Amino acid sequence: MKTLTNLQNFLYAAGGIVLLAGAVMPLFPGLFVAGAWVFTAGSLLFSSMQMLARYDGSDVTVRRLRRQQLMGAVLLLVTAGLLLMKAYGTGPLRGDEWKLTLTIAAVMEVYTAFRIPAALKKTE
Repeated sequence: MKTLTNLQNFLYAAGGIVLLAGAVMPLFPGLFVAGAWVFTAGSLLFSSMQMLARYDGSDVTVRRLRRQQLMGAVLLLVTAGLLLMKAYGTGPLRGDEWKLTLTIAAVMEVYTAFRIPAALKKTE
């Protein structure tokens, strides 16, 4: 895996924290719109830094896990868009579809967060 710089690691961690705060905020009725924007900012930071950490090796398992991780990152961005659609009542999807995409993204991100380091350790 390509290692990130200190600034990129900081932005990655900050994006994860902001992402979590933004995911909790829509649960409170008065904070839905603000939560949508906080989640969007966090998902942009988190996903962009995750996409910068590339894997250039040839291990098939790590490459598959990396693709799953990137799909989870894209789903976080889709969730941000769905949250904004619901917050402002625009677009074709104005319901709670964001909860489904967030759940799928969270499962993919958590799974790959544990499996990629184990697979990398196994290849070494």
